[in-house]
Amino acid sequence: MQDVPKLGHKNDIVTVRNGYGRNYLVPQGIATEASASAKKIHAENMKQRAHKEAKIKNDALSVAEKLATVSLTIGTKASATGKIYGSINSIQIAEALSKAGFAIDRKVIIIKDSSIKELGKYTAKVTLYKGVDVEIPFEVVAE
Repeated sequence: MQDVPKLGHKNDIVTVRNGYGRNYLVPQGIATEASASAKKIHAENMKQRAHKEAKIKNDALSVAEKLATVSLTIGTKASATGKIYGSINSIQIAEALSKAGFAIDRKVIIIKDSSIKELGKYTAKVTLYKGVDVEIPFEVVAE
């Protein structure tokens, strides 16, 4: 019923442990049990949504092509040795993308290096849609 990070996207049929499904996913309204009737309803809904999904995916692919050519530069305060005061996270990358003309939610941006605390070149992965990922190179420079 909803996207769950590291588990599945909306309308996916996934297998989980009994307790996780019964005690968390179903009571929270995140998922339903995959009974025979629920699978039939799901199949009919997916057939009706197929053309909408194709349009959304094509839009995501066109944005991905444009994003593939983007290279970002993020300015921040740093010491003389190249250490950053604080760290760079997905919020700064989303702001830099919005300045470049792309409205990307910070929640879909994943930085490969867990914490960026030094000046240099890095990459971030942006997931626009199921199976549509873009690697965005960015450079952290001192202001």
